[in-house]
Amino acid sequence: MTIEILKKELEERYSASGSQIQFYFSPGRVNLIGEHTDYNGGYVFPCALSFGTYLAVRQIDEPLIRMSTTNFDFQAEIPIGSSYEKIGDEWVNYPLGVVSELTKRGVKIPGLEMLFSGNIPNKSGLSSSASIELVTAVALNELLGLGISRIDLVKIGRAAENHFVGVNCGIMDQFAVGMGKKDHAIYLNCDTLDYELVPIKLEGYKLVIANTNKPRGLADSKYNERVAECQTAVKMLSDGKKITLLAQLNMNDFNSLQHHITDEVIKRRARHVISENDRTFEAVAVLKTGDLLRFGQLMNDSHDSLRDDYEVTGIELDTLVAESRKIPGVIGSRMTGAGFGGCTVSLVKEESIDRMIREVGESYLSITNLKAEFYVAEIGNGAQKIMC
Repeated sequence: MTIEILKKELEERYSASGSQIQFYFSPGRVNLIGEHTDYNGGYVFPCALSFGTYLAVRQIDEPLIRMSTTNFDFQAEIPIGSSYEKIGDEWVNYPLGVVSELTKRGVKIPGLEMLFSGNIPNKSGLSSSASIELVTAVALNELLGLGISRIDLVKIGRAAENHFVGVNCGIMDQFAVGMGKKDHAIYLNCDTLDYELVPIKLEGYKLVIANTNKPRGLADSKYNERVAECQTAVKMLSDGKKITLLAQLNMNDFNSLQHHITDEVIKRRARHVISENDRTFEAVAVLKTGDLLRFGQLMNDSHDSLRDDYEVTGIELDTLVAESRKIPGVIGSRMTGAGFGGCTVSLVKEESIDRMIREVGESYLSITNLKAEFYVAEIGNGAQKIMC
């Protein structure tokens, strides 16, 4: 989608005169390791991608917010008010949630025409929702001269998803989308928001994303159930050591305290989160030393824990991972994102990429009757204005 096409599309959809059209872009993200740790106060290691969500926006004199997208038929015309209501399960709830959060903070929203266009596979686990939230937040911040810090825009995006959309996500997705830097991943403590930009130097390897093409929606998945299970684990473990978040423990702590958890399912959920947090810490350390083989093994261990202890994979993700690991030159493969469908990410030797895509694609189709899509990941910058 070029800027010229986006501009023409907005002008054709909406006839109202208004201010000059402004353009913004916000990326998707892939998490390299550290899954389901973010809402448990743990470490994550995501990076922004080079594809994402474009937004063309202009102010108008009418007291309305018009939202449409090139990706779906549904569009909305919303009267400006002091509060806003969720519109079913429609995509407009993500940008509308940002408008709602800004309104709560006393921002006077003017009339707007907004046209979104995304090239993130929908419901793939690459954070199309956070991408829409942050492109909206960054655009309105700049357009209205609000002067809100980037960290606070990230928090507004998360609040929109938590309070308006109704998904109890952590802050990782919005942080990666808002704070990403080209050729770097973000080592983020989701409790304190302390972070480090770590250069990604893969030396003959590439990150390959494989989309199961089994859509999954966080709001109607078991995501919120997992959040509740982790909260139950915190309460049980607090009988032995007072904690407020699972990631306040390491595996040595867990091994000495796990007898306080009387439910085996809850115990497995806690074991995943705590072991995954330890894995993420080690993964960043070995990546800095250039030990890609160990990094790949930690990716494998992460997926196995997500499959066995956290139970958020399923046949589609497990098949992609299992078939990928059979290919010489694939040194690590795991699901990425919330699970229940979506994508895998694999660390693949450059000369093995074509073979992986061909053979894994064929095997996956024969086993699941679904056609996978593959992307060689390019790591890009966070949300930004596009200068024309």
